[in-house]
Amino acid sequence: MVLTACGSSGGSPSASGTPATAPETPTTPPSTAASPATPATPATPATPATPATPATPATPPLGSWSLKPLWPFTTPAQAEAWERAYRSSGHQPWHLDPGQTALSFTRNYLGFKEIDRISSRAVSGRHARIGVAPTGSEGGTAAVIHLVRYGTGTDAPWEVVGTDDTTFSLTTPAYGALVRSPMVTGGRITGVDESIRVQVFQPSSAKPLGTSPCCTSAGGDKQPWKVTVPFSGARDAVLTVVASTGGHVAEVERFTVTAVRVN
Repeated sequence: MVLTACGSSGGSPSASGTPATAPETPTTPPSTAASPATPATPATPATPATPATPATPATPPLGSWSLKPLWPFTTPAQAEAWERAYRSSGHQPWHLDPGQTALSFTRNYLGFKEIDRISSRAVSGRHARIGVAPTGSEGGTAAVIHLVRYGTGTDAPWEVVGTDDTTFSLTTPAYGALVRSPMVTGGRITGVDESIRVQVFQPSSAKPLGTSPCCTSAGGDKQPWKVTVPFSGARDAVLTVVASTGGHVAEVERFTVTAVRVN
């Protein structure tokens, strides 16, 4: 609050109580003090830019990021190149048949020539499960091969991504694991007097990159097995590891595969 100065009494009062002299005229009050300056209104802080929304990942070529392409194509670009060739000239139409693709994988890629017939077939959407078996009535299903359409078009080719295992499995290394040589492999097997061999393949090589010493004895009910296999010359992004057993009615009676990476 701003205060004004008051006048003084002028002297001692007389007996009558009347002042001996007239009181002084009050002085003019000092001017009102200047009001403090109104502080400047602080600037409104700039609104931070809204971060860009991450782009939604494209649909994986195999329908799932966890699936790995084993054969016959190693990249989506290769599969698309085949589609263009097929549309223009009908090149290699067997890529549109999961059964023929499964047999070609078994016979031409893995080299299991005795396995030459389809024992079961199940196709659902972009997935197919094809059972393959060796020649002869005594030869049961050697493996159920899992295939997936490589791409989304109606003429996308079939690609092998693994096997569905029952009495013979390959669980070490894990599917899609990063590995190096020598590689420890293993799983479980049910059978009698089994003889297990493990090999490593890549699509760009005509021969295996590695083969385990032949052969590891195994048997029993869901018994564990383990084999170490050295390999060299890997250059493809995904390698195929295959364990096989046989010798009773065919050289290869059962097999199981998994996908691994080296980089």
